[in-house]
Amino acid sequence: MTNPLGVHALVWVGGTTPADVATAVRKTKEAGYDLLELSLHDAANLDVPAARAALDEAGLAIACSRGLAFDADVSSEDAAVVERGEKLLQDSLVTTHELGGTHFTGALYSALGKYGAPLSTQGRANVVRVLTDLAAEAAGRGMTLGLEICNRYETNVINTAADALRLADDIGADNVTIHLDTYHMNIEEDSLSEPVRLVGDRLGYVHIGENHRGYLGQGHIDFDGFFGALAEIGYAGPITFESFSSAVVSPTLSNDLAVWRNLWDDGMDLAVHAREFMAARLAAHQG
Repeated sequence: MTNPLGVHALVWVGGTTPADVATAVRKTKEAGYDLLELSLHDAANLDVPAARAALDEAGLAIACSRGLAFDADVSSEDAAVVERGEKLLQDSLVTTHELGGTHFTGALYSALGKYGAPLSTQGRANVVRVLTDLAAEAAGRGMTLGLEICNRYETNVINTAADALRLADDIGADNVTIHLDTYHMNIEEDSLSEPVRLVGDRLGYVHIGENHRGYLGQGHIDFDGFFGALAEIGYAGPITFESFSSAVVSPTLSNDLAVWRNLWDDGMDLAVHAREFMAARLAAHQG
């Protein structure tokens, strides 16, 4: 098994204070993971040198993710709003690099929330311009950008693998990769396997989440089809478990993600189960 297995920090803690990060790093290591994913929505509270030291001591890799906000949205037609979104992305890229990460991913192209109208031509042009510049900066740091494909209730920019490929083509940078998420795919795609084949070697990051974002295997997602397709394309990148419950509430992200239900209350039990679940499917399809 060559894929690094990761877990989202919101399985453990709601914020990114030094105490939060120390807890997330410790529990990620105890649960047997290789990588911790940290959302940068709460980056104002993040002590980057302390977090980097904790990650290095634990021998964990780091990936960072984020979406934008409606008042700092690079898909807007308002130049001032776009400028604020661009600044958030630039700052987040630097933070990811300073933490030792090479993957900066997420809804880098829009706010995280329901839009009241389709994406405009000007808004899409703004996305392409901003992400073209960000990709160049990332390349200079040896980093990749991930275009996470989110469902229609969280963005109006890209909802399917085909959408993401068209956007990546327009950006035109080799370090812009596609980020597939089984939770979002379950809503928007015709199957869990065909989008993997469509993306192929442009796949750079994977989120594993159940249709209700609780325990893996307790919903109806076709994980065997998905992991089988990953094996077909020879995907060797990170695979990160993502789950949310009202048991762990982020002060900045939980409402955006509509985390209203208590799907679990024991993050360690959830995370250990998820790691065993993912490892078993990787072994079954790659072995």
